[in-house]
Amino acid sequence: MIGRRDTATNRMLILALLGVAGMFATTSEAREPDGAGAAPRAESPNVVVILADDLGFSDLGCYGGQTRTPNLDRLAAEGLRYSQFYNTGRCWPTRASLLTGYYPQQVRRDAVPGVRSGGGGVRPDWAVLLPQRLATAGYRSYHVGKWHVDGTPLGGGFDRSYRLDDHGRYFAPRAHYDDDRRLPTPDTDSGFYVTTEMGTRAAAMLDEHRRDHADRPFFLYLAFTAPHFPLHALQEDIDRYAGEFDRGWETTRAERLARQRELGLPFTELSAVEPEVGPPYAFPQAMATFGPDETNRPVPWESLGESQRRLQATKMAIHAAMIDRMDREIGRVIERLEAHGVLDDTLILFLSDNGASAEMMIRDDGHDPNASPGSAATHFCLGPGWSNVANAPFRRHKTWVHEGGIRTPLIVRWPAGIPREQHGQWRSAPGHAIDLVPTLLELAGLVAPPATDQVPELAGRSLMPTFRADEPLDRPWLWWSHEGNRALRIGDRKLVVAGTDGEWELYDLANDPTESRDLAERMPEELQAMIERWKSIDAEFTATALRGIESPASDQ
Repeated sequence: MIGRRDTATNRMLILALLGVAGMFATTSEAREPDGAGAAPRAESPNVVVILADDLGFSDLGCYGGQTRTPNLDRLAAEGLRYSQFYNTGRCWPTRASLLTGYYPQQVRRDAVPGVRSGGGGVRPDWAVLLPQRLATAGYRSYHVGKWHVDGTPLGGGFDRSYRLDDHGRYFAPRAHYDDDRRLPTPDTDSGFYVTTEMGTRAAAMLDEHRRDHADRPFFLYLAFTAPHFPLHALQEDIDRYAGEFDRGWETTRAERLARQRELGLPFTELSAVEPEVGPPYAFPQAMATFGPDETNRPVPWESLGESQRRLQATKMAIHAAMIDRMDREIGRVIERLEAHGVLDDTLILFLSDNGASAEMMIRDDGHDPNASPGSAATHFCLGPGWSNVANAPFRRHKTWVHEGGIRTPLIVRWPAGIPREQHGQWRSAPGHAIDLVPTLLELAGLVAPPATDQVPELAGRSLMPTFRADEPLDRPWLWWSHEGNRALRIGDRKLVVAGTDGEWELYDLANDPTESRDLAERMPEELQAMIERWKSIDAEFTATALRGIESPASDQ
């Protein structure tokens, strides 16, 4: 069972840390300038980072879900699962953090006042990507899948890339590239399915590396679009989940909590369903096109009509089918590593860019309400009823920075670095996407650049100590800001607010991981101290983002 810190110790830690100004969560080892590091090491392991898109905390079998994910379950059984691993709450900010080791605001990849930032933001020159750093240790780097970072994969240090820029067409993408060469659009009925194509491309790159560069370690970044909307899946995969979710979202969610407890997670309750909380963005015309069987609120299952329940159960079956197919393609990668004899010399990490999405919209090729759900002519979205399930037991969804939007799985397999007696264990140490860069730099024998007047230290911590034991990392805080949703975690205490007009809330995550009991009124001094701390970090990040800009122009 995962341990908890006692309340008195937790409060002392928070009060001590609140007095520390201007700190960044960085490693304390000696640094070398300009990203230079140690000479390449023959024992440097290969690395595979697998990123899912809009996958919730409980969507995998090994995290309590009904979806069959035997390959990811295997990685968990032969490695570690993290119960408190975080992201930024949204796709492109998380990808920036994952590949740079900084908070997205620091590198202009989430909104910062007075500077072009967010999805259209351009990173400062000093915010180089992970492959550029790993190259100094002799690594070759390969990218497959979604990009959603400024620039291109090849420009960011990858040696090869299959890039998908069309995120709304699983069967016939119009913008996908072999390196920088645009590929033709497949026919809708050709049998092409982008998740399968990503598995094929990843396997081919592993074969190429084995054939031409076996003397060098590799970094493979495999970024699936599944299970991001639109809900597109192969019919054979959908059929595997026929009837699985007919029991509805309340029952399915309760079943997931029960499974999580059986797996050793210390959850005792589900977060309350908030019936007034629907999608983060309103698209009334989309709802009209979806028709009367769709709903954009998590209403009681029994209040739905028979045809509504049938559609909703089918949508969740498609969501599961998309994850199922992703797991099968991950299995192909594992098989290829085994065939090459390098599986146990490879560190594999699996994570998600944010929690499951409550968004409901129609884009790209539109939506034909008469077409078969899951087919190319449809554009269904998961919606808040099922995203509450996918994020179980936590509160809210993607874009929010309550736990449901930002806490997602991390699975790590590395026999050479994780003691055998630890295999299959949980890790409760809080981690974040910012931690991958310092982890992989340490793995490769590299050190991060030192802080200068222009370049901040990396924001993350190496996760390597947690591979050996379930001990907390030495970091002062974790911080969030996205579209007015803001949060700060110090120890087990979490400050959070939904939207610019919301009221700040305060929670003790050790005893209340579902954010069900707001402590704000009981602890006003602690609340205010944490609010001021959030503001000071925000100001520091804004100053970092503004460095080197002569005439800032707001373009968020």
